[in-house]
Amino acid sequence: MPGPKDLDPSTSPRALLGAELRVARNRAGLSQDELGAPLFVSGSFIGQLEAGTRRMHPELARQLDEILDTDGFFFRNCTALAKSKYPDHFAEAADAESLATVIRDYAPLIIPGLLQTETYARAVFRAYQPTATDDVINELVKTRLARSELLSDPTTPLLWCVFDEAVIRRVVDSPQVMAHTLRHVTALIRSHRIIAQVVPFDAGAHAGMMGLLKIMSFDDAPTLSYTEGNGTGRLFDDPATVARHVLNYDLVTASALPPRESLAMIESAAKDYEHA
Repeated sequence: MPGPKDLDPSTSPRALLGAELRVARNRAGLSQDELGAPLFVSGSFIGQLEAGTRRMHPELARQLDEILDTDGFFFRNCTALAKSKYPDHFAEAADAESLATVIRDYAPLIIPGLLQTETYARAVFRAYQPTATDDVINELVKTRLARSELLSDPTTPLLWCVFDEAVIRRVVDSPQVMAHTLRHVTALIRSHRIIAQVVPFDAGAHAGMMGLLKIMSFDDAPTLSYTEGNGTGRLFDDPATVARHVLNYDLVTASALPPRESLAMIESAAKDYEHA
């Protein structure tokens, strides 16, 4: 059968590939669950591929071509889209983040990537990779700052960040870098672009102590969650796991200071760094 025409990877490639998957599935008369069954994935996963919130991997694309009789279309285009400027463990999460309408981010150790300034990000990457060349560090910083362009829209996505007090007390690079970065965060809060809360030290043990957690919600796809460790990360779509992560995030916010008190703490810390 004649397949759909190849996509131009430069124009919303995942969304276009997902739209073509939906067309091919409907043409084959299959539901999302029916297509997912022989692939050993859920119907929800197929829905996320169609919505463009999940990256299509080459082996899965090859199987889709066989089941849907699409003459290698998905494998060809998936291979063209496989390259990512992000580390392998974060690539899918970065794709999903760019399409989310609501992002809830808990950071236990460093300021969330979407809120980092250039000097702060550079110091973090240099700490991670002390022997890397300047070119490598520069590229990492450039990629991280490009993610923050999500905030250029005045309303979408809604970004709700919660971070441990250790994030604002640990001096990354210098007091000047900390002051500049915390002022950047408070400017976003005061402009009503983000919601931010701090879990104070005196909150004691809390649900966020297991590590970084990101929850991403979409208009036309199920919620995803993402956790990260040392050079590792995993994106979850299983409803039970995502629901548990959402509960963990809610428990963290319950342990955090209210937004107004959190803003006061961050501004106080920034002032202390400025006078250091």
